Amino acid sequence: MISEFQELSDKIDRLAEMTMSLRRENAALRQSNTLLGRENEAFMERLSEAQRRVEALLAQLPAADAADDATTQEAAQ
Repeated sequence: MISEFQELSDKIDRLAEMTMSLRRENAALRQSNTLLGRENEAFMERLSEAQRRVEALLAQLPAADAADDATTQEAAQ
């Protein structure tokens, strides 16, 4: 009977160790998740800025019809 109590005590000790290990891992994962979320937000901001810049450059390009007319006129000469 004493050996059964000892086995139970050992199992409880292992369970307590595992619980603490999982809590530490969970805390590390939460911290990592927070950092990755911030990094993702920064990338999204950079992507939005790049999209705005590309759209601004596209707006400065001549219209496709005007470019086609110029090409047609050059080919006629």
